Amino acid sequence: MITRVAVVPYPPLLVPALTVRADAETERLRGACLRAVSSLADSSAEWVAVGVDPSGPIRFSSNTAGTFAAYGRDVRVSLGDATPGDGVEPDPDLPLPALIAGLLREQAGARAVDVRLLAPGTPAEQCRDLGAELAGADTALLVLAEGSNCSDERSPHRPDHRAAPLDDLLATALAGVDAQALMELDPALCAEVGVPREALQVLPGVVADGTWRGELLYSGTPFGVTYEVATWTRAD
Repeated sequence: MITRVAVVPYPPLLVPALTVRADAETERLRGACLRAVSSLADSSAEWVAVGVDPSGPIRFSSNTAGTFAAYGRDVRVSLGDATPGDGVEPDPDLPLPALIAGLLREQAGARAVDVRLLAPGTPAEQCRDLGAELAGADTALLVLAEGSNCSDERSPHRPDHRAAPLDDLLATALAGVDAQALMELDPALCAEVGVPREALQVLPGVVADGTWRGELLYSGTPFGVTYEVATWTRAD
């Protein structure tokens, strides 16, 4: 069964080769993500990753490879030990959450990650049911999700006064393993402020049984987008 979960964001700035010079906040975010996924690798060498993308619902197996070429540099990653050099051609259209899952898998030294991307607008109950389906698997879970993208003047979208309170709610829920708070996220609000709540709503299905402990490793808005990094560990 799943006993370890990591929640991480998926911005391209996690890729060192895509930035000329990372500032201290970027390094802090990268360090928190590496710490989170290293804890997954300590639990299992086989991962399942869940994210959200317009191409969903779609699944990418561990024999998939991709490239960050669309983000400025041909940095190649794979979802399993097979690499492009082994005859697996990189998919130039592999969605960003899957690319980041592959990058973090490689950084943590895990054997493979199976990526499942939900469609935006997937009902909360379906997300929870996917979590319940995954809960019994002999694997670790990587959830790719971010906070709002419109909380301040640096944001890529017009600031929205509702964004910061939602980000605070997410940070509190992730720190405290508050599955009910995640299930009660407002779908319309999340869509309007850029929060992929569908991935987060897989978590209640995973942690429905047992006692879980949460740790918030990072919460910040370095470039106008809020990122949270957390781990959940089964304690019984």
